[in-house]
Amino acid sequence: MINVTKSHLPPLEDYVEMLRGIWSRGHLTNNGPLVVELERLLAQKLNVKHLFLVCNGMLGLHIALRALRVQGSVVTTPFSYVATSAAAAWEGHRLVYGDIDEGLCLSPQHCASIWPDDAGAILATHVYGNACDIKGLQELASTKGVPLIFDAAHAFGAKLDGDALASFGDISMLSFHATKLFHTVEGGALITHDDAVAHRISYLRNFGHASPESFHDVGTNAKMSEFHAAMGLCNLPMIDELISMRAKLCSIYQQELATTELATPVWTKGLVRNFSYYPVIFPTEAKLLEVIGILNAENIYPRLYFYPSLSTLPYAASQAVPRAESISKRVLCLPLWAEMEAMQVSRICALIRRTMAKGRAQIDSLR
Repeated sequence: MINVTKSHLPPLEDYVEMLRGIWSRGHLTNNGPLVVELERLLAQKLNVKHLFLVCNGMLGLHIALRALRVQGSVVTTPFSYVATSAAAAWEGHRLVYGDIDEGLCLSPQHCASIWPDDAGAILATHVYGNACDIKGLQELASTKGVPLIFDAAHAFGAKLDGDALASFGDISMLSFHATKLFHTVEGGALITHDDAVAHRISYLRNFGHASPESFHDVGTNAKMSEFHAAMGLCNLPMIDELISMRAKLCSIYQQELATTELATPVWTKGLVRNFSYYPVIFPTEAKLLEVIGILNAENIYPRLYFYPSLSTLPYAASQAVPRAESISKRVLCLPLWAEMEAMQVSRICALIRRTMAKGRAQIDSLR
């Protein structure tokens, strides 16, 4: 079976050695030494001022909205994982969707055209590790006087003009879920360069505590445990090699699918990619579904990611986002993980090429 992704695991002995330290200290959570060390190393690697680990990325978005004291509606993207919209809706914000651009990220131009009077923030996603139109979104946010939050769940290891893609915005959220390029099994991080915002994040993720006996404000429990931080510390030294391995596989995909009708997102100029996903865009939904059927019959499982468009959510008012709705039905993420074999990629490409060119009936010739 070839799934869309496979989590990288470090050498077991490395993780066990971390566990021995946890056992000897008896410090399991509440800002333990491994959490502190992982925060330090990540902030150093990404060259950011403040980085706070959290137990998952979605809670990170909840905290980001609270830390920035967002009121009113949130202008966001319909082309993202559901957590992006769900976090804002859970916090009581009305969802206002802008359409996406050729890079599949939130379009500042479309956001400006549908801007609501009660808008309190922009929440944009760096889709597949591609960079949003950061300058355009920053200018819009500044003009409207609202904060800019980036869902950078896919962005770890990507750079834009030399800076970490996760370093932009008033707050950026990283996901360290097991399926991500860098993971802590479950987890995430919030990044900001604003000292006051950093202070609010620090207590919001820890029940609102100002001290053991006093509180700044209502908070939640979003702390990362020592066990999750241990996995991150074991995985972090491998990250550059993992990106390099994935880049080679993406190159095979690109070369072997070059003669098909498949398109890819327009990657932002100045972006150094992290190769976290390999998305392809089909000319029609029917052809995408045909290819999925052929691949599934061969125990190969790509993913419709993201489908459906978030504009169809039952808790979101109907809004016109034609590009996002069209793309969501025609985009497919092909299997990709660092240790995947080149021959597996070539087999997938051969199946896709045959299906695109000749249809389902001739797939038997590959068996």
